[in-house]
Amino acid sequence: MDMLYLLVPMSLVLVAVIAGALWWALHAGQYDDLDRPGEAILLDNDTP
Repeated sequence: MDMLYLLVPMSLVLVAVIAGALWWALHAGQYDDLDRPGEAILLDNDTP
């Protein structure tokens, strides 16, 4: 039972860190253009 007093707050901190990272990624524009990287590999840019 004593271990729960340590693990529950640690898990809540971990969830808060993950939620903060997701929030940052959404507001920093990480998911704005999902099609361009997939199409960029198809373009032929071999010319110098």
